[in-house]
Amino acid sequence: MVEKNEKYITLQQFMKLKNIASSGGEAKHLVKELQIFVNDEKEDRRGRKLYAGDIVKIEGKTYKVD
Repeated sequence: MVEKNEKYITLQQFMKLKNIASSGGEAKHLVKELQIFVNDEKEDRRGRKLYAGDIVKIEGKTYKVD
């Protein structure tokens, strides 16, 4: 998912790729409303940088950034 020439993907981009949000505006609202954890830390920033190997939990569902 993280391109070879890119070192990270933002939480907002990740949410769009996983069809959790359809747009950046929707992601902005969902990040504030949903229970989102990155590597077991509560996250409420849509611009949070995610790196390969990070674990993202959104409303109890777990994803691994690859």
